[in-house]
Amino acid sequence: MDENGSLYVTDYEKNEVRRYRRGESQGTVVAGGNGSGNRLDQLYTPTYVFIDRNHSVYVSDRDNHRVMKWMEGAKQGIVVAGGQGEGNDLTQLLYPQGVVVDQLGTVYVADPGNDRIMRWPQGATQGSVIVGGNDHDEIYQIRSTPKDAEVGTHASVDL
Repeated sequence: MDENGSLYVTDYEKNEVRRYRRGESQGTVVAGGNGSGNRLDQLYTPTYVFIDRNHSVYVSDRDNHRVMKWMEGAKQGIVVAGGQGEGNDLTQLLYPQGVVVDQLGTVYVADPGNDRIMRWPQGATQGSVIVGGNDHDEIYQIRSTPKDAEVGTHASVDL
């Protein structure tokens, strides 16, 4: 939900994200909606969503192994994390889920397929591991497989 009370809903069967303003019953497609696929105007199993102050929509595009950013009114998105196929390199994600973005535009994403949380600074071509990744047991000491993340008020990341 954004500061205006609009609700954003991912629909993994239609491969889209819809925004529902108060009183609307149909909603408006704000990301995807062009069938499943890996083009920049498509999503493939969108799961988690984050809305920033500019109403840009960040979507964890699970089966494309990427996080997409859709600016308000855009017809296609921008890859902001992953997008280099599935894998465990710093340029890759494996079934990304929870995503949050801080005030600097840094993307934090739960990467459960790799048992890690990744940080992708704005404009970066690769991310960095901030939790997990190398030691499967390390992430379990924190909290099972990471599926979600939250940025605190002092740039802390809560799992």
